[in-house]
Amino acid sequence: MDDEISAAELHDLLESGSVRVVDIRSPAAFARGHVPGSENVPFAELTARIEEFAGEDHVVTVCPHGQASVQAARLIGSYEGFDGRVESLAPGLEGWAEAYGLETDGDGTETGTGTGAGTGAGAADTRETEADGGEASRANRASSDPRSDGDGAPF
Repeated sequence: MDDEISAAELHDLLESGSVRVVDIRSPAAFARGHVPGSENVPFAELTARIEEFAGEDHVVTVCPHGQASVQAARLIGSYEGFDGRVESLAPGLEGWAEAYGLETDGDGTETGTGTGAGTGAGAADTRETEADGGEASRANRASSDPRSDGDGAPF
């Protein structure tokens, strides 16, 4: 493995189109929110799908907190058919979401609180908070937050 990468560095690479971003979470977690342009290869499938990375120039692995993605990056980097650069997103999806928001499957909108969050769920939460003193917003946030399993647990 080459190194870890910051959210800002990954953002720049995505803007230039010179990176393959691999989210190693489950398909359900990926659908709730992910880095725009990333693909889902669950960690449990990574070994069986390792040949898909042959010939890639630059791969960044992503997980909730930047820990499991280090192992995924090491696995990809150790594959003899891979000669490119592989890095792990240091702050994980949590750090990415804070800075840029997350894309969700289905509607193509981004959610989160970062500067790149657009008009996704964050804007709706603000309106609800102002309208009812925050009760509906707090109740809905645990079940609608793409970083949650629906029970308030992140990612």
